[in-house]
Amino acid sequence: MAEQEKEKKPRRSFGNVRKLPSGKFQASYIGRNGVRQPAPSPFKNERDAERWLLKVEVDLSSGAWQDEALGKVPFRQYASAYLIENEEIGERWEETCRRNMRLHMGDLLDMPLRSITPPVVRKWYSKARRGTGGRTSIAQSYRFLRAVMNAAVRDEAIVKNPCQIPGAGADKATERGIATPAQVDELIKAITPRYRAAVVVAAWCSLRRGEVCGLRTMDVDVVRQEVWVRKNWVELLESPRKFEKDPKTEAGKREVAVPPHVWPLIVAHSEEFAGPEYFFVGKNGHRMRGNALYQAFVRARKKVGLEISFHDLRHTGQSLAAASGASTIDLMKRAGQSTPAAAQRYIHAVDGRDKEVAKALSDIAANGSAAQLPRSIKIKP
Repeated sequence: MAEQEKEKKPRRSFGNVRKLPSGKFQASYIGRNGVRQPAPSPFKNERDAERWLLKVEVDLSSGAWQDEALGKVPFRQYASAYLIENEEIGERWEETCRRNMRLHMGDLLDMPLRSITPPVVRKWYSKARRGTGGRTSIAQSYRFLRAVMNAAVRDEAIVKNPCQIPGAGADKATERGIATPAQVDELIKAITPRYRAAVVVAAWCSLRRGEVCGLRTMDVDVVRQEVWVRKNWVELLESPRKFEKDPKTEAGKREVAVPPHVWPLIVAHSEEFAGPEYFFVGKNGHRMRGNALYQAFVRARKKVGLEISFHDLRHTGQSLAAASGASTIDLMKRAGQSTPAAAQRYIHAVDGRDKEVAKALSDIAANGSAAQLPRSIKIKP
């Protein structure tokens, strides 16, 4: 009778312990996700089961609780859901992440989230760096892994993000090349006439290739001699899908003044090649494809002996603008950047500027006053 009364005695308020037919004890509790979660395995006695529940209760109160079921989900499955459900991820970045998963993250894909520990991450990262993958794609892969594991922390699948390698996600690319004004002029002369104005707005107005292809004829203001960036044209690399989208930030929507010395090229393009809707069109009259523009650029750069990418023309424009004395705010507006740090990434040293700086220092010494320092240093093309 006493034993029956003891058996009817209510359990602790947290969790539940029951005796199994085998004689062992099963502990379980309702997690913060609202789902009942059992202990990983039965306990030999009731006291051990109660102790396990006590530890879980402490973890819950301290924020160290983990969703055991979610922690067992393979990285591949969780990462794929993350890409689909995160509205801030664009289709181009999603495509990049899925390609990097396939090419560089194979060792992690089938591992449960909770098994991806700091040593596992270090081993994977070291192996990836020794492989044939480019440094940029490895840095992208690490940033993606870190973002997914941050989501796993928020979902309480794991307690702490295992990505703890300092600087691993930084894209430490080599210094990008820029062209001189004379080289830009050579490119303009060497490229097929239909694409000349595209080189102009990329090099002298700092537009991205997608922004160039996204220009409508109405976006070219012949009165104010400006181009208006309103849309970005996106062509996925591993999919035939193409679409138009807004710039990533509001700063990307902007008007950019065209330097007077190249405005005649914009006018000539408008009269001879521009379509009724799109400013840059192919021979078929449809919007110019980004790949067609790039291939024309590659042929032209080979003719003039340059080793730069089309995107480097944007770097060229920002660097020359900086050399002209443009402020960081000016550069941000011109390139459609939302932060000073983003604008600074596009500024490079211009050949000949150091000699101008040295001459300015001598002028200061001769005058005996720093007040004689010129407001800007002009670089002659």
